[in-house]
Amino acid sequence: QLQLVESGGGLVQPGGSLRLSCVASGGTLVGYAIGWFRQAPGKERERVSCISGSGVIKYADSVEGRFTISRDSAKNTVFLQMSSLKPEDTAIYYCARATYSTCAVTVKSFGAWGWGTPVTVSS
Repeated sequence: QLQLVESGGGLVQPGGSLRLSCVASGGTLVGYAIGWFRQAPGKERERVSCISGSGVIKYADSVEGRFTISRDSAKNTVFLQMSSLKPEDTAIYYCARATYSTCAVTVKSFGAWGWGTPVTVSS
């Protein structure tokens, strides 16, 4: 029943910024761990960030200090603000809702996924 739709991706130059949105319908993001993942061709899917149901936030080392995850409960939306973008950030970015409220879970616990939004960082 839950549907997640990502938006905000695009082409940006190195050092630029993008704000990704993940809007939920048919269900709520409130109370669940919500993760942002990315996958580039030939590489494994990587968890970029996660916000738990209680607001605990985690970041991958590769994006720490550059990305910010946040949630607007009233809009049933989770955001990923990306700054100081690097070419290695190029990937399709997905949001997903976990079965649990904690971010201390594996990717297998994220059962509901959007279709992704592409981000390309290139000059």
